[in-house]
Amino acid sequence: MRWHFSAHPLLILSLSKDGFEGNRRLYQAPRFQEYRRHRLRPPFPTARLPGILSPGRTGSKAVRHDRIEGKWIDAFQRVFALCELRAGDAVAILSETQSRPINVQLAELALHRLGARAVHVIVPTPQQRAPVAVRSTGASDAVQGLKPVIAACAASTLVVDLTVEGMLHAPELPAILEGGARLLMVSNEHPEALERLTPDPALEGKVKAAYRMLRDATEMRVTSPAGTDLAVNVDGALTAGVWGWCTKPGSVAHWPGGLVLCFPKAGTVNGRLVLAPGDANLTFKRYLATPVTLTVENDYVTAVDGGGPDAIMMRDYFAAWGDREAYGVSHVGWGMNPAARWEALEMYDKRDTNGTELRAVAGSFLYSTGANETAGRHTLGHFDLPMRGCTVTLDDAAVVRDGALQGELA
Repeated sequence: MRWHFSAHPLLILSLSKDGFEGNRRLYQAPRFQEYRRHRLRPPFPTARLPGILSPGRTGSKAVRHDRIEGKWIDAFQRVFALCELRAGDAVAILSETQSRPINVQLAELALHRLGARAVHVIVPTPQQRAPVAVRSTGASDAVQGLKPVIAACAASTLVVDLTVEGMLHAPELPAILEGGARLLMVSNEHPEALERLTPDPALEGKVKAAYRMLRDATEMRVTSPAGTDLAVNVDGALTAGVWGWCTKPGSVAHWPGGLVLCFPKAGTVNGRLVLAPGDANLTFKRYLATPVTLTVENDYVTAVDGGGPDAIMMRDYFAAWGDREAYGVSHVGWGMNPAARWEALEMYDKRDTNGTELRAVAGSFLYSTGANETAGRHTLGHFDLPMRGCTVTLDDAAVVRDGALQGELA
C-alpha cells in the first residue's frame, strides 16, 4: 500500500484497490468527531475535498467530486472571448438546482477573468410531469414562464444557459432574445468534453457555407448502405448553423458546436430511415446493437421495425408519450466538427454526457423527432438519432458522401 500525505495534519490518503479513503479517515479523526458531537462546522473541508473520493450517501460506494481545473476556466474564457464579451458587460448565468455545479462555477470564474459583470439566475428544477424520463430535448421547462427571470435574462448582454435540457426550444426564448440579449447554451457535458471541443474559429466559415447551401436548396435526399432512403422538401424550412459561439444581439449558439440543420415545414418528410448497429440513440445515450427501421410518412414515424432491444425500447418510449406529435420530425442536418469523436459516448458515464458531440461529428447525419416550431408541433417527446456512413445530397449535389464531407465543406 502506498501512502500519500496531505498538507492538513488530519488528512491521510491511502491508495488501495478500493480507491482513496481519505475522507473516511478524516471522518474518523478524534477532532472531527468532537465537532460532530457539538454540531459545529469543522474548520477544514469535509464534503468536497478537491479531486478525491468521498463516501456516498449510502456509505457503500465512493463518489468523486470534480475539481475545478485552470485549463477548464481557460476553455470557458476562450469561448466567452469568441462571443466578444467586454469588460463591464452584464451576463446572466442561467441555471437550475439540478444543473452541473462545476460548469456553473467555471462560467462565473471565466467571466470574472474577462471583467464581465455576472449575475446568477437560479431556478428550482421543476417537478417532472412527463410519463417517462426526459432527455436530450433542448426544451428546458425550468423557467416556467417566470417574468422576473425572463426580464433579467433579456436585459443582459449574454445569457449563459446552463439549464439541464437547454433553452434552444424553450417557450421563453423569443422573449429573452427580443430584449437584445444573445444566448449561449453550454451543453450539459463534463468539462473535459467541453475542453476538447472548444470552438475553432476556422469552423465558422465552413458552417456558414453549409448553411447557405441548405438554405438555398429545395430537396434533401439521404441514403445509406443499410437501406436509408429519405426525401425532405427543405424549401421554406427554418435553417440554422451553429459553430459554437454567438456575437450578435438576438442570436443563439450552443457549445459544443459544428452542426447545420433545418426544421422542415409540415408534410415534407417521407421515406425510410434504417439505423444500423453502431449508430446512436442519444435520448437513450447508447449505440445501437441491432438494426431499427423507421417508416416516415408525411413527417410522422408510422412504424418502428426491428426485433432487438433497440427497436423494442424505441417503440415503448414513443408510445409512452401518448402524443402523436412525438412521432413527428423535428429537424434534420449533418455534422461539421472535425474535432468531434464518434466513440465519445463510450468514454463517459451517462450522467457525465449529453451526447452533443455525436450530433456534431463531421459527416454524420442527424435525424430528430419531436418539437418543430416551423411545422407548428410542440411536444417534450424527442429522439436525436445521429447516423454514420450516409450520403446527403441537396438538389442532387452531394454535401456528404458515405459519411465524409464534400467539396469546400471538407
